[in-house]
Amino acid sequence: MIKNNQPSDYEGEKGIILFDGYCNLCSWSVHFIIKRDVQDHFRFGSLQSETGSYFLKKFKLADNFNQSVALIEDEAIYFKSDAALRIAKRLRHCWPILFILIVIPTSIRDSVYDFIAKNRFNWFGRKETCFVPKKDFSYKFL
Repeated sequence: MIKNNQPSDYEGEKGIILFDGYCNLCSWSVHFIIKRDVQDHFRFGSLQSETGSYFLKKFKLADNFNQSVALIEDEAIYFKSDAALRIAKRLRHCWPILFILIVIPTSIRDSVYDFIAKNRFNWFGRKETCFVPKKDFSYKFL
């Protein structure tokens, strides 16, 4: 959902997390990140929204791209385990320590990520409508 600002207004300033708005695991993850993003670094957009479409086109990704979380930081886009570890690195408490897993080869990390992504609807369910943020967090959504 794009309000007064365009998605490009936040590029370079904030990390932008694109997620599957129909996925319960993804929605839970967004809430998890918001609670631990004490530096207010992240903004969010569902892949199915106008914001998602904007970035899918910008980075030349397929319109039906929905198998991965994507993190946009400093004009670069990160997917799967790279995105998840970079997100964890900016959260409070012990979560940044997970970034040490970046030394594991991407193919191994992403195979674990892909296994979870492939089964996420079976394990966690699927929403009938796209994720809508709570009013108190709506400023974090593009």
